[in-house]
Amino acid sequence: MTVRYGTVMVIDPVGNHWVKFVVKRVPSSLKRPHGISYSLTLHSSEGERLVGFDNAHAVKEKRGLSQITSQTNDHKHILQNIKYYEYHDATTLLTDFWNEVDIVLKQKGLI
Repeated sequence: MTVRYGTVMVIDPVGNHWVKFVVKRVPSSLKRPHGISYSLTLHSSEGERLVGFDNAHAVKEKRGLSQITSQTNDHKHILQNIKYYEYHDATTLLTDFWNEVDIVLKQKGLI
């Protein structure tokens, strides 16, 4: 696997699942008030994203009959679902990401 930037880590003994972190400092803005652009993802051996935390774009979340657009770009992808994510700091982001990775890998019977 070739990676132009970021870090890739294989996280199971057979190498079927891997995570990729790409984090860059950017100017603070309304959509990225913390001054970083980030993408933390868990992938299957086929490359399918199973878990992702990022701030690449705004998210519209359906609530009842209406849709709400997020104030910031922070959100998470868990399997096929996208939800807002409230960014606090880098430590919390990493903890939340690894917790979701554990949940998904347990659901798939991998840990």
